[in-house]
Amino acid sequence: MYLDLTDWRRTVAELYAGVRAEIDPPTAHRLWRIGRDELFRHHPQSPLEPTDPLRDSGLPYWPYDPTLRFTVPLEPAATPVSMTVPSGDGDIPMVLAGRVRLGGPIDSDVDVWWLDQYGGGLFLPLRDGTAGVESYGGGRYLLDTAKGADLGGDGAELTLDLNFLYHPSCRYSPEWSCPLAPAGDRVTARVEAGERMQFAT
Repeated sequence: MYLDLTDWRRTVAELYAGVRAEIDPPTAHRLWRIGRDELFRHHPQSPLEPTDPLRDSGLPYWPYDPTLRFTVPLEPAATPVSMTVPSGDGDIPMVLAGRVRLGGPIDSDVDVWWLDQYGGGLFLPLRDGTAGVESYGGGRYLLDTAKGADLGGDGAELTLDLNFLYHPSCRYSPEWSCPLAPAGDRVTARVEAGERMQFAT
């Protein structure tokens, strides 16, 4: 089990490295989708049940929207904030790292967290107006650098592309426990980008 999980995280990190190396964002997005479908279809750590039809169909996504890609500075938190959230790996302490401004149709500031555990990492969950119907009710993840989910930046800014929003594993299986989006990571705008719930048939 431990080696399987290590391999899953290594493969995710390699997938995002390939995404960052691709200069054309829609092409990078296609590569990301193909890589995720391969992981969810075949990897021992896939959260999908063996009979889940998503193994055959692939995960559903909205079409790529280039207006939902941002390069933004991380504004430091004005006041120290920390919290502890439960997960399948035990309680995870998080410290508010700062805020980012998502412009365009989102037009909101959202919190970015630092996972305050060994190694650490930036974490940005997002719950938007599609949550509970067209996307998972607890929100989706955009940034989780501790697990390799990172679109990059130049040291002063972060690349945040909402087309890369993905559901946490707990959306697929009760065997997984995932941190949900805190209040500062909830927006009313509908983000019709990234992974979505299965299309109606």
